[in-house]
Amino acid sequence: MNANELMRVASAMVARGKGILAADESTGSIKKRFDSIKLESTEEHRRTYREMLFTAPGAAEWVSGVIMFDETLRQKTKDGTPFPQYLAKQGMLPGIKVDTGAKPLAGYPGETITEGLDGLRERLIEYRGLGARFAKWRAVIDIAEGIPTAFAVRANAQALARYAALCQENDIVPIVEPEVLMDGGHSIERCEKVTDQVLDCVFHELYEHRVLLEGMVLKPNMVISGKKAPNRAPPQTVAEATVRVLKRHVPPAVPGIAFLSGGQSPAEATLHLSLINRLGPLPWALTFSYGRALQETALKGWAGQAANFTAGQQELAKRARLNGLATAGRYGAEMESQAA
Repeated sequence: MNANELMRVASAMVARGKGILAADESTGSIKKRFDSIKLESTEEHRRTYREMLFTAPGAAEWVSGVIMFDETLRQKTKDGTPFPQYLAKQGMLPGIKVDTGAKPLAGYPGETITEGLDGLRERLIEYRGLGARFAKWRAVIDIAEGIPTAFAVRANAQALARYAALCQENDIVPIVEPEVLMDGGHSIERCEKVTDQVLDCVFHELYEHRVLLEGMVLKPNMVISGKKAPNRAPPQTVAEATVRVLKRHVPPAVPGIAFLSGGQSPAEATLHLSLINRLGPLPWALTFSYGRALQETALKGWAGQAANFTAGQQELAKRARLNGLATAGRYGAEMESQAA
């Protein structure tokens, strides 16, 4: 393990004013996105879409790195440059999603365990050779009647820690993503309680697995009301609850926290990030690792049409810029209507 290299890359991933583009949708997930614009999910369409995102003029100013799916890591721009090489040349770190998805946890109805540890060491060696400098593993924790159980939280935390240790062994920075879902009707107080429990367990396991905290990035959910909650907490309350939980559980040794958007609208995710960053000073860089919240408007702008390639790129660059401003607490909702 090269500790200096891990710390250098982790710091670059959360560099001031920049965040991470999550373009790591599995083949099934990207099909759902393409269905929304009535586009067939072929390998070439997926390649073209990712090229539109990665080559957007101005994006590199606000994007520090890109998380890719296995297929994408192996694809090339239309002029034949492998995506990892193209990104690195633009100053964006290439990353790879390595888990194989959340599957039902046997004996625990309604709960899941993320799989993908088998053969991971060998895959990481290959991914490093293909240019990946960081990786991502997502654990999924749902909130409902009687769940999450302490066992499901612990099982997922252990898998996250095992993945992180294997990454660092291979000089790849792990993004540790324990996502408490916002799908239910639960209150923000319930989300805070569960997020407390999850982060406490995750950092205990990271310590037990001897993971170098300075060489990782945390990708947590914000503390937020469930989507179906009758009285959803306002943005300022979300920001305050999120910072409160992070202060309780995330050691200052961690260089940065890159939030997931987790079903928030693009504008909502950006506003929350900006409000969180106004509550400083804090010991870590607080930035974004957004998928749909960065891509949604770009996908609609492009709509699978060659003539709209530039329009899609402009939408991505606009959202990346607004989120970059949010990392310094400089975003305001009125910016949504202003030109990019």
